[in-house]
Amino acid sequence: MTEIADRLHGLLRELHRARHPEHEPRNRAPQLPRLRRWQSERLARSFGGLRQHPRYARAAEFFLSDLYGAEDASWRDRDLARVLPTMLRWLPNGVLASLADALELDLISVRCDLDLVGHLPRGEIDVDAYARAYRASADAIQRQRQIALIGSVGRELELIVRKPFILGVLKLARGPARGAGFGELQTFLERGFTAFRTMGPAQEFLGTITAGETRAMQRLLQAHPDPFGFELKA
Repeated sequence: MTEIADRLHGLLRELHRARHPEHEPRNRAPQLPRLRRWQSERLARSFGGLRQHPRYARAAEFFLSDLYGAEDASWRDRDLARVLPTMLRWLPNGVLASLADALELDLISVRCDLDLVGHLPRGEIDVDAYARAYRASADAIQRQRQIALIGSVGRELELIVRKPFILGVLKLARGPARGAGFGELQTFLERGFTAFRTMGPAQEFLGTITAGETRAMQRLLQAHPDPFGFELKA
């Protein structure tokens, strides 16, 4: 097995363990779904300008709804695990490496949520409660890696969608994927490809997100009274 195949299999195993309540009991925490909804709404507010921008709207929606949405994404891990042998045969190593980076980003995000949720008080979440839980659970190195991966995965996706071969394979796979029970995964991939392909150059889009999240991370760690720039009262 190649190095990239080992990495992909390992990341899918780790994601399964991180999401499964039997391996990771914190998945049963009542606050976890509420945390994910709160974070999704916060991101939508932080990057509302991108969602309203005519060129970036579809990519922003994919980023906020599909990559950082509040819904359970364990189905995606299962489908990827089932289709991975085919992907390893047909996709070039560059594309597989991009997929591995995306899975690593997902894994870091899941683990950060699990670490954070144990420090949240019961009830509704507000900025102050989130900020205190963030600082109590913060692994600055992992948070920095998370933001760096957002930028690198986005840049890799921008390059991939320019390759006619990849888009052609994706379109040809539509029927077989749905017939084999991978329709949801196929739709997810098509949404991502379409969003980034229609957007064109992604430098400004990705720069806005990574700069915004870096600033928020620094303010959260420094106990800034308004870490997300919402003009809240101290």
